[in-house]
Amino acid sequence: MATTLIRNAEFVIAWDAGSQSHVYMPDADVAYEDGVIRFVGRGYDGAADTVIDGRGFMAMPGLVNIHSHPSSEPMNKGLTDEVGTPGLYNSSLYEYLPIFRGDAEAVPNCVRVALSELLLSGVTTVADLSMAHPGWLDLLAESGMRVCVAPMFRSARWYTKNGHLVEYAWDEASGEKQMAEAFTLIERAEQHPSGRLFGMVVPAQIDTCSETLLKDSFTEAKARGLSWQIHAAQSVTEFHEITRRHGHTPIGWLDHLGLLSERSIIGHGIFLDDHPSTRWHTDRDMARLAETGTTVAHCPTVFARRGISLKDFGRYRRAGVNMGVGTDTYPHNMLDELRLVAYIARTQATNPRTMSSADLFEAATIGGARALGREDIGRLAPRCRADIVLVDVTHPRMRPARDPLRSLIYAAGDRAVHTVIVDGQKVVDAGRLLTIDYEQAAAALHEAQKRVMANVPNLDWAHRHVDEISPPTFRTI
Repeated sequence: MATTLIRNAEFVIAWDAGSQSHVYMPDADVAYEDGVIRFVGRGYDGAADTVIDGRGFMAMPGLVNIHSHPSSEPMNKGLTDEVGTPGLYNSSLYEYLPIFRGDAEAVPNCVRVALSELLLSGVTTVADLSMAHPGWLDLLAESGMRVCVAPMFRSARWYTKNGHLVEYAWDEASGEKQMAEAFTLIERAEQHPSGRLFGMVVPAQIDTCSETLLKDSFTEAKARGLSWQIHAAQSVTEFHEITRRHGHTPIGWLDHLGLLSERSIIGHGIFLDDHPSTRWHTDRDMARLAETGTTVAHCPTVFARRGISLKDFGRYRRAGVNMGVGTDTYPHNMLDELRLVAYIARTQATNPRTMSSADLFEAATIGGARALGREDIGRLAPRCRADIVLVDVTHPRMRPARDPLRSLIYAAGDRAVHTVIVDGQKVVDAGRLLTIDYEQAAAALHEAQKRVMANVPNLDWAHRHVDEISPPTFRTI
């Protein structure tokens, strides 16, 4: 078993077990062997088969992304940047999500583009919430990433026939069948020879799943020791639908069913009972999340495009809610997402002190790891997996680098990500991917989008051309 040593890194973001927090450790070493970190500190004097000169670099734990849709979202670039249905409170879910869908040929290139962007922005673990597709597991493994495979299933699909009313086509038997297939796929993922795939149980959306499907999936997830995630409190329309059906808010309904727990993740969790757009007669949703240890997967970009936001990241943190971060939409750039988390939180709170960069980094590492039930990722400490990112602190956009994490998040972004190591294997070197042909996948996706656009009138309820739904920035002459 070969040992690799990162010697004399200018900074290491190390894990301090005593304070249970990340700390800066200047002029430090990190040694790893067989995919496991063996040493973090100063003056490593053990054997090393390979030595990486750490001068000019910051070594930090790989980022943990707990909510992403790699098989579909890259297709939407240039289509959904500025669309939202006015009659459905500006959500893009119900009218546009079903019509901007890639074909089977496009899906692998969607995935490759998304995973490329994630790796280049320092993500080493991602939760892939997708509908099952052929070759999915091998495609994920070829990237070199650590992936939480999260096949979605549901009892109903949503649709609209007029742009202001959401309807549901129910097939509960199909939902049960999809769930069984999802558990089989998770078992295959956990047995994959790469050793980097693991599973999560995901009933897709709170409004598309029957009570039985919700309860059964949660019970089985708990029995198997798996995390359980659901999209909930993600739109005003959904909030009203759940209160109409059950007399509870979405978070209240999940709590009523006993589905909130330390291994439960709420995808988005924006519209609580005290949100100004959905003010309800109760004021308990935040406390429900905190008391049960439930995680919120915060993905601000997809909502900010439609004038929607969580209120606010810092408030959730102070209430005791475990926060994680995801890249729900394109670009799958985790560092861009983190910057937006901070800016949206501060503007929503009208307070620059509502959260700190330490809070932000914790959510993108430890918070996500906690949600996935992993104590061996999201931190640089002995016995953790060797998921490490080297940031070039000499990059002009990192200078001055008095506080290198802030320089990375607020200034340099992915341009300063030099090396990414997953399970002890280098997957990005000198800013270049070693596992995926990003350029080829992006070119293929460009062609696939043309096929999607041509089919839009056949899928849209009003049979509109794509340029009517999403007009180009400028008219063409």
